[in-house]
Amino acid sequence: MLDAAAFCRGLVEEGTVYAFLADHRRELFKDEDFADLFPSGRGRPSIPVEVICSVIVLQALEGLSDRDAIRALRTRIDWKVACGLALDDPGFDFTNLTYWRSRLRNSERPDRIFDAVRAVVEATGVLARKHRRALDSTILDDAVATQDTVTQIISAVRRVSSADPALAQVELRHDYSVIGKPVIDWSARSERDGIVSLLVADATALLDAVTGQDLTAEQQDAVGMLALVAAQDVEPGDQEGTWRIARRVAKDRVIGSCLLHDALLQRS
Repeated sequence: MLDAAAFCRGLVEEGTVYAFLADHRRELFKDEDFADLFPSGRGRPSIPVEVICSVIVLQALEGLSDRDAIRALRTRIDWKVACGLALDDPGFDFTNLTYWRSRLRNSERPDRIFDAVRAVVEATGVLARKHRRALDSTILDDAVATQDTVTQIISAVRRVSSADPALAQVELRHDYSVIGKPVIDWSARSERDGIVSLLVADATALLDAVTGQDLTAEQQDAVGMLALVAAQDVEPGDQEGTWRIARRVAKDRVIGSCLLHDALLQRS
């Protein structure tokens, strides 16, 4: 009875991505097109495919963090109309976005969400030019995937610092006492690369500081995880000492595994 589209569809401007998803999301995102992500039959998504995919598209286009995307889904009428929700729908936990992107990236068709959107856009010309350009970019791999890597590195740094209080003397550039993702413009590549470079530098400083130390099993696990997450999805940037998200995730995850192995050997 509180369907957002039934009450507010007329408030959403035609030619926008919100109106586009409101009208086309069911034909874009069909259950059978994502069945391979849940092959066991026991891990089927609790959130409808059309809803989660629509949220991922809107999040990418607006350059929002996971938390901010769910906040928009909970509070904004245009998002509710686009995703087919009721006006009083609270949305879902933001961690579901990370879960879905992880399954997509590890699948044989990681770009299927944006491929589906682009196909309809090309056939209908429904979206404004700026949205067509955005959908032709690698937003999912760049802006949103960067957030996943940033979150992992921050969590791993906190774990290492907690496991080894002696590391409190290591000078770190990021403030790890602040909860949540760094406040940056996630749609700006320079800012994304900047935060990645800063965090990788901090991770390297911590790994250098524990080299040669006798560590407990808990500390070895924490250090090994930091070595892994700080290397698995990044590659050197254009300038010396800078880092960015790597395009070839699978290849870099092999490098990350080697770093983990080396780190544990050095500290055993």
